[in-house]
Amino acid sequence: MVDVAALGRVAVLFGGSSAERDVSLKSGAAVLEALLGAGVNAYGIDADERLAEQLVGERPDRVFIALHGRGGEDGSLQGLLESLRIPYTGSGVMASAVGMDKLITKQIWQSLGLSTPAYAMLGAMDECAGIVDKLGVPLIIKPVHEGSSIGMAKADSLADLQQAWKGAQAYDDQALVEQWVQGAEFTVAILEGKALPAIRLRTPHNFYDYDAKYLANDTQYLCPCELPAEKEAELAELCLRAFNAVGCRGWGRVDVMQDEAGRFYLLEVNTVPGMTDHSLVPMAAKATGMSFTDLVLAILASARC
Repeated sequence: MVDVAALGRVAVLFGGSSAERDVSLKSGAAVLEALLGAGVNAYGIDADERLAEQLVGERPDRVFIALHGRGGEDGSLQGLLESLRIPYTGSGVMASAVGMDKLITKQIWQSLGLSTPAYAMLGAMDECAGIVDKLGVPLIIKPVHEGSSIGMAKADSLADLQQAWKGAQAYDDQALVEQWVQGAEFTVAILEGKALPAIRLRTPHNFYDYDAKYLANDTQYLCPCELPAEKEAELAELCLRAFNAVGCRGWGRVDVMQDEAGRFYLLEVNTVPGMTDHSLVPMAAKATGMSFTDLVLAILASARC
């Protein structure tokens, strides 16, 4: 049980100006509602250029970070809070910055022998043909510093990759291009050093894109995830290793593909996962008997700087 009185005055940070603003607003509203319902002295801040001034003036005892994407999930906010000595939820400066960068995350995992799809970096249109020659098709393209599947697209041909690169450039000047893994997609939430039950994702879309995550009603979330017990244990161990390799702490989520031969491939780590009505960490927590309010309180209780 969490001592609500000991949590002090809590600021929930949400919104911001990243491409994930809309999702962050929903996450922040859900978190704030849960905290207020539990009796926590909490209030919300829609983060903008006045955020540092607000934090200095108001001096909350703790901060619950519900800011997704750049400015909230990339280490910059974490650095501000540490300089102010205000405890905050989730990973620290280094792990937040690394987790937001898909390339560096993959390089760390590869250095430790953790499986992740083959990839290439794309920074100009004239590089597309060489990437197709190297990796073949199909491929998936991802802006290096975005989340929520924003700017992602599947490419079944060189022409598709070129078109996808045009779309990705709206969000980043570099993109990660990965070999397509045909098979099942899973996500594993991590809470205070433990893996929660895995969730299998099923969607009629080409992949679990932004629409499938936040808008569609035909996405299926399977928990139990239909894996044999030994494979689910293998998946949980892989995700814990991946989470710890990046230096993450507190809570987060690791996304994984399983190919048709049964091998797992790490996709990315999320250091500030969504907390909306479609979000995955609350689903995994619910499978263990933990309510949304209990989850939010547990995350908040782990805040540190």
